Amino acid sequence: MTMTLISAADLATHLGSPDVRVFDVRHDLTNHAAGREAYDAGHIPGARHLDHETELAAPRTGKNGRHPLPSRAELGALMAAYGVTPQTLVVAYDASGGMYGAHLWWMLRWLGHDRVAVLDGGWQAWVAAGLPTTTEAAIPVQVGKPVEPGASLAASVDAKAVLDNIAQPSFTVIDARAANRYRGEVEPMDPVAGHIPGALNRPNGENLQADGRFKSAEQLRAEFSSLLDGRDPASIVHQCGSGITACHNLLSMEIAGLSGSRLYPGSWSEWCSDPARPVAKGA
Repeated sequence: MTMTLISAADLATHLGSPDVRVFDVRHDLTNHAAGREAYDAGHIPGARHLDHETELAAPRTGKNGRHPLPSRAELGALMAAYGVTPQTLVVAYDASGGMYGAHLWWMLRWLGHDRVAVLDGGWQAWVAAGLPTTTEAAIPVQVGKPVEPGASLAASVDAKAVLDNIAQPSFTVIDARAANRYRGEVEPMDPVAGHIPGALNRPNGENLQADGRFKSAEQLRAEFSSLLDGRDPASIVHQCGSGITACHNLLSMEIAGLSGSRLYPGSWSEWCSDPARPVAKGA
């Protein structure tokens, strides 16, 4: 079974284990310094901070989106630098309902590492449970050999595949952005408003309960099954603004037992960088 979530209570029992590595991936898309500042102000003991702009993204060209994927070899070397081995349980947490944690979850599965989970409820759940925090940096670990990419456990598609799919549909795109961004009424992040023609909309915030934890597997399954309307989960491709929040929908479908969907990593920020690609607006 695919690993998905871990509770704050369960994680607390594993802190200090040499086979567990906790990553703090708190981030703010409009203030790139905020994640590191939050980490320095207090974090889970032993957690290491990873930066979504510098460590978890490749160089930007203006045509490859706001968070292009690094190569699998580069990601493997990064994980090795933090002491991750094939036996390591990686736990990711954020303060944004799991959307940055879900992105690292997907990236590690794309690398071929299946021992990865997202802290359900994130930093807020940890603090609310009265569990320990610290401002001390984690003790350096011995750098091992780069984690060799294995058989990928997560699949992706590129912009050409998405473009070709409009004329000859073989998969369905689900857009994880807020409904008003999907409809093209506002666009705070990218230069063009709208969505990929034919895409459905499932704002990733709908995956959460009021307390910031994920809805139950049963509820997520019912909601996604309604949206899919008989479509095979393997025929679903997720996108968002830059490939991050789409992973929240991917994780939610895995929690629901609806496995096999894929990611369009470049997402809207890549799509709209080429004026030749079509744009739809409205519902």
